[in-house]
Amino acid sequence: MLVIATGNMGKLKEFRRILPSFSFTTMKEAGFSGDIEENGKTFEENALIKARAVCAATGKAAIADDSGLTVDALGGAPGIYSARYAGEGASDRDLYQKLLREMESVPEGERTAAFVSVIAYVTPEGEEKTFRGECSGVIAHAPHGENGFGYDPVFFVPEIGKTFGEMDAEEKNAISHRGRALALFKAYMERK
Repeated sequence: MLVIATGNMGKLKEFRRILPSFSFTTMKEAGFSGDIEENGKTFEENALIKARAVCAATGKAAIADDSGLTVDALGGAPGIYSARYAGEGASDRDLYQKLLREMESVPEGERTAAFVSVIAYVTPEGEEKTFRGECSGVIAHAPHGENGFGYDPVFFVPEIGKTFGEMDAEEKNAISHRGRALALFKAYMERK
């Protein structure tokens, strides 16, 4: 049984879809209800902070995801601040609308971006590993699709011809940053 260090139900659903053979419990179900200060400077640092905190509090192996959108024209922003980019308590729509406003003057060909996900795995015995997945794309000029969460409606993947918001869960998970990071995690666990 692994404890997932997240309160994000969208992430939890993706974990369960991508890794159906693994048994997960949420940090809340495992008895962890505190706040975790994500004060790292990288996705790796923040994922480890979360996994360490939940592992220490529950005494169980924990995995955590830190992920976000990096936009080249914005110098890598929103990056590790993706979830708080439009302020605390902002909706998914608020997030991508702010991004679209900031990208208004960015021409075609300069709208490149990548979704990044780092999965951290921490055990009570002191084992710590991270697994990084990335998916390249471009920022659309307007939202398309109702699926997914966060920036999915504006993250367009040229090879597929759709935004994450237009893809069904299976299609997205096959190519997404989180799908790729979790595939690396799964391969590692199967070798143990």
